[in-house]
Amino acid sequence: MLFIKDRIDESIDIMRTLEPAEGYYLAFSGGKDSVVLYDLAVKSGVKFDAHHSITTADPPELVRFIRNVYPRVSMDKPEKTMWEIIPDRLMPPTRLVRYCCLLLKECGGNGRVVLTGVKKSDSIKRRTAAVRSCRKKGKIIVNPILNWVDEEVWEYIRSENLPHCELYDQGFTRLGCIGCPMAGPNRQREQFIRWPRFRAMYIRAFEKMLIRRRERGLKTTWKTGEDVMAWWLGEDNAIAEYEGNA
Repeated sequence: MLFIKDRIDESIDIMRTLEPAEGYYLAFSGGKDSVVLYDLAVKSGVKFDAHHSITTADPPELVRFIRNVYPRVSMDKPEKTMWEIIPDRLMPPTRLVRYCCLLLKECGGNGRVVLTGVKKSDSIKRRTAAVRSCRKKGKIIVNPILNWVDEEVWEYIRSENLPHCELYDQGFTRLGCIGCPMAGPNRQREQFIRWPRFRAMYIRAFEKMLIRRRERGLKTTWKTGEDVMAWWLGEDNAIAEYEGNA
């Protein structure tokens, strides 16, 4: 624990220094980073209210974990579900077109100072992240554990005996929406084997999407929701789709 004391002190100092009068909006995903963020916020003594943005494609185990262990976290429902948004957008979410994140995960906290568990070590894109940044709709983002790495996060969880979602003990390294294209086709296939109900829900949403594309006169080479799923997962001989009109 001694080797991360400086990290802890730095994070708590950031939260205390930047604390707004009305308190923070703490974005709580239920993953390991937000578990640490929540505990540090409590220890810092800052005022905050925690929120989990329900995506409707969340792993059931994750939802149960949050509800059972963190009853004070507000479970915020979206205006539209994943299964409604896909037909509206006329195309599946992809690694480049991540409308689902914008509409389902990043929609909360407008006009507030938002605490997140973002870390520079999470991805190449996040290496340039700042401790404090401004977003549209008056949202200010504060990242208190920005300089932490995964090993430090887990060390803190162990040393403080913090609960964590069971999926981590079952081989998952990151928790997110079931079927998220950012996970890659192999991980998507594994998830659909574990949670087949969600595969069926995506296919139904894809079928509604195809109906709307045809109604709008958009070029569509896909015939069924299964065709879309095969393309989405990068399967051999999947029907390619012209996305120029999407």
